[in-house]
Parts: sequence; C-alpha cells; structure tokens
Amino acid sequence: MKRIVILISGRGSNMEAIVRACAAESWPAQIAGVISNRPGAAGLAFAASHGIATAVVDHKAFASREDFDAELASVIDSFAPDLLVLAGFMRILGNAFTARYEGRMLNIHPSLLPAFPGLHTHEKALEMGCKFAGATVHFVTAQLDHGPIVAQAAVPVLPGDDADALAARVLAQEHRMYPRAVRWFVEGRLAVDQGRVQQLDGEVQAFSL
Repeated sequence: MKRIVILISGRGSNMEAIVRACAAESWPAQIAGVISNRPGAAGLAFAASHGIATAVVDHKAFASREDFDAELASVIDSFAPDLLVLAGFMRILGNAFTARYEGRMLNIHPSLLPAFPGLHTHEKALEMGCKFAGATVHFVTAQLDHGPIVAQAAVPVLPGDDADALAARVLAQEHRMYPRAVRWFVEGRLAVDQGRVQQLDGEVQAFSL
C-alpha cells in the first residue's frame, strides 16, 4: 500500500476528489495525512470527517521560507509518504524542499503549461484571447510550475466567459484528471525519461470535455 500525503491551503476540492476516488476505486494506497499551511482551511474538516489524520504548519509562524519548509518536511515525513500531492497548496517551496521529494511530488496547475505559470491564469488566458484553457498535472521541480507533465485537460474558452466561469469549467476537468494521475503513480504506471512522462499502459494523458 502506497502512502499519500496531500497539502492544501483552502477548500481542497481536488483533495476531496482524490480521497473519494481512492476509496471508490480501491487503489493500492491510503491517504495517510492532509496538511495545511492555514489553520482555518475548510479541507481539514473534510479530511477529518473521513478518518484521515490532519496537521497544520502555519507559514505565518516562521521567520523564513527555509524554516517553514524544514518544519513542513518534518511533519510530512512523520507520515512516511510514498507520494506527496499538492492540491491547491498556495506556498512556493524552496529548492531544498523540492529536491527532498523529487520524483514523488505532484502538483496541479490551472493552465496548459508552459503557458501562464503563477497566479491569475484564467484572467491571462482571457486577456490573450486563448481559444482553449485548461490544467496540467506535473512532477514538481525547483522551477515554479514546471516539471515533467503527467497529464493535461483542455476546455474551450466560450464567448462571454469571465475568469470565474472559465475557472469552474477547468476545475471540473481537474477533478477528473488529478485522481487518475495519482492512481497511475501509486500503481507504478508512470515512467519519466528525459523529462517526458509516459503512461505505461498507453492510456491517453490528455483530457477534454
């Protein structure tokens, strides 16, 4: 059984999707813990209600990013994870932290990377007149919102869309794609070669409406 630790900062809707899929599909894995950098994160209550251990490492309690990263890593390691999943975790992690979990840390970003790393992705897609937007699951590296791409989901940008409408359409696809990508990892169905991720069963790594 693979042990999964999930990091959240808020509602944790992708965390919820992963927890539900793990149980419904009987993955060879368990959600060992959910950790937030915000004490009031709504996702903590969901995790606790499903019998999952929770913890808080409040970034505001630390004088430096390095101190926060060190304490966060200590709490993560107490759960002995095989995989670390970032699910709406809104903190930039330092190089030492990302190196510590290299090859076993996934993130989901609400754009079709490498387009629009960072924040305000949906606003940027609309400003640029993109005809498609989407989300990307990738392995985390030291470079923000980069790293080998595991899967991507695309949705059309519709006439009259604002950022909220587009975000909702993308989020629905995230909830399909992220659990699938996590399951591929825990079942040993992913391989990374020269920065490219292959799904070893030949499953399509692109999702769309």
